[in-house]
Amino acid sequence: MNPIISVMRYLNCKGKQVVVLLILSFAPTISVICQIPSWRVGLFTFFDNIEFGGSSFKIPQTMSGVRLKPEAGLTWDSVHTVHAGIDLLHEFGSNKTVGNFYPVIYYEFNRKPFRFIMGAFPKPVELLDYPRLFFQDSVEYYRPVMNGMFVEYRRKNGYLDLWLDWTGRQSETVRETFLAGVNGRYNHGIFYTRYYGYMFHFAGFQDPLINEAYHDNLLSLASFGIDLSGKTFLTRLEANGGWVGAAERARADNTGWILLSGFLAETRIEYRFIGLFNTFYTGSELMHFYGTHDIDLYWGDPVFRANTCNRSDIYLKFFNSKSVSVDVIYSLHFLEGTVYHEQMLKVRVNLPSK
Repeated sequence: MNPIISVMRYLNCKGKQVVVLLILSFAPTISVICQIPSWRVGLFTFFDNIEFGGSSFKIPQTMSGVRLKPEAGLTWDSVHTVHAGIDLLHEFGSNKTVGNFYPVIYYEFNRKPFRFIMGAFPKPVELLDYPRLFFQDSVEYYRPVMNGMFVEYRRKNGYLDLWLDWTGRQSETVRETFLAGVNGRYNHGIFYTRYYGYMFHFAGFQDPLINEAYHDNLLSLASFGIDLSGKTFLTRLEANGGWVGAAERARADNTGWILLSGFLAETRIEYRFIGLFNTFYTGSELMHFYGTHDIDLYWGDPVFRANTCNRSDIYLKFFNSKSVSVDVIYSLHFLEGTVYHEQMLKVRVNLPSK
């Protein structure tokens, strides 16, 4: 037989094997590419009228606007997802179409009981549930996206979260700042215990003209509660109380840690679409360095600078589904021997692809 013909037949046979081997080698890659796409669109619109005229703790103002949050994702192996989107803010009355925007780009691993998120991502529901002692209402309005990571371990009787939010990249005009926190809850029948805590690191500018002190603020709340929701004719009946601990320092002052403490109690009563949520605090006047750095250094509600305050939220839920919620809230603030008023309207829309 012609030797050239023999070589051609040999290569033809081996070529088929090579093709099969290449397909098997790239099969995992093909599987990744051909996975499930998803999308979701969120809308959050808010109106918050704060009537604190004459108060030495909080200024009167009205905050209002709408946030649009489109997002797309690609999921593979049922537990890995890459998300990309944007969070756009338009403030009512502003001549800017977009007052601010945040890029949303992150990776999520979700295999129960673990969940891990890293990147720039919308704040998880568990962090939006922090008491106003830690984050005042405006944080949800104007700082909706975290930059960092979130780790959760969740079981039927509770959960534990660890998280990091890098809030400022040091430059000549921006301070280096970040929040690192932990929160969790454990349920035992109708009783539960919960914990919230964070550390806020507040450094200076890059090459500052003035050598300012670095600040470290630690804040925690450990509380015990009882949840009788579904045990009575009420839709929801819950109460808790616990110890507030704060530790602050300005490193260059050489004064050491400033230790503060107090007691915080919360009560929620709800029947069908109407409810009452009451928060009471008594103890040390928190936010020791507020006069120097005010809201740049502190994320909580400034009313907790008083040694005693009480807030009563009376609310109506016109819609309360997975896709739409409409809440009207009228708040009474008992502070400085007087009563201040606040009115809020919040609308949330969440449209998933499935």
